Amino acid sequence: MDSFDGIIEFVAVAEKQSFSAAARELECSTSHVSRQVSRLEQRLGSALVARSTRLVSLTEAGNQYYQQCRELLNGLQQANEQLGSQQYQLNGVLRVSLAGTFAETHVVPALISFAQAHPELRLQLEFDSHIVNFVESGFDFAIRLGQLQDSGLVARKLVKRSMMAAASPAYLERRGIPLHPEHLRHHDCIVNNDHWTFREAGKTVTQKVSGRFYCNNQHALVNACEQGLGIAYMPGRNLSEQVNSGRLISVLEPYWYQDINSWVVYPNRRFLPARARLAIQYLLDHFADWHE
Repeated sequence: MDSFDGIIEFVAVAEKQSFSAAARELECSTSHVSRQVSRLEQRLGSALVARSTRLVSLTEAGNQYYQQCRELLNGLQQANEQLGSQQYQLNGVLRVSLAGTFAETHVVPALISFAQAHPELRLQLEFDSHIVNFVESGFDFAIRLGQLQDSGLVARKLVKRSMMAAASPAYLERRGIPLHPEHLRHHDCIVNNDHWTFREAGKTVTQKVSGRFYCNNQHALVNACEQGLGIAYMPGRNLSEQVNSGRLISVLEPYWYQDINSWVVYPNRRFLPARARLAIQYLLDHFADWHE
């Protein structure tokens, strides 16, 4: 059984990227963590961590070993939970990466409600639209919108969404109304990416766009659109209030893409911590009847 010594400390160091932070997490001394990891490396005959004065990173062997150890610890935790009461008293930190207005206005309140049912659970929510490296970041899962490229992840559809294009009355009076996605080449577009997806004759078409305003924050994009900086194209709920009030006018409606999804994304592994597994199921149930 001594072959298991140091694994918990190693996993903590890998996730915190720091011996001192791992020690605080485990409520022990930094020297104890360092000693346990060193003994583990000696038994394995391989360096697992690359130590520096500012940051601890994993070696290639350490990264592979970490993923296996994380699976083992998750499986052990799940086995312990299944032996106990079905009324889980979750604890620890639920780490979630989010992006977009939908996550801000709908997912966050749902996660807060989930946390309220588990008083010992702490939430760590971070907004970032970049691709998540679950091994390095330590996130339990992420909320993302649109097409997903990484086949090594599990993606479960949270909600189906529809796109909408709109511009201010002043902009359309000044620049004219686009009647086809190709006309966007001659317009200023308010962008968070420069390729917009539309539907035409049952097929998906992509139009490259450009403009004077680039931002990855939905509220800023809507504000720029209202101020007349160009045409915006985003999930309909982000623009519907402005269109209904007349502050914006919808355009290109026959070509709007109607099947863009928000996803819960997490590592493709056999065991998930109970906090992640139950939070994901809570979100799926919460948004089961949600409509754009």
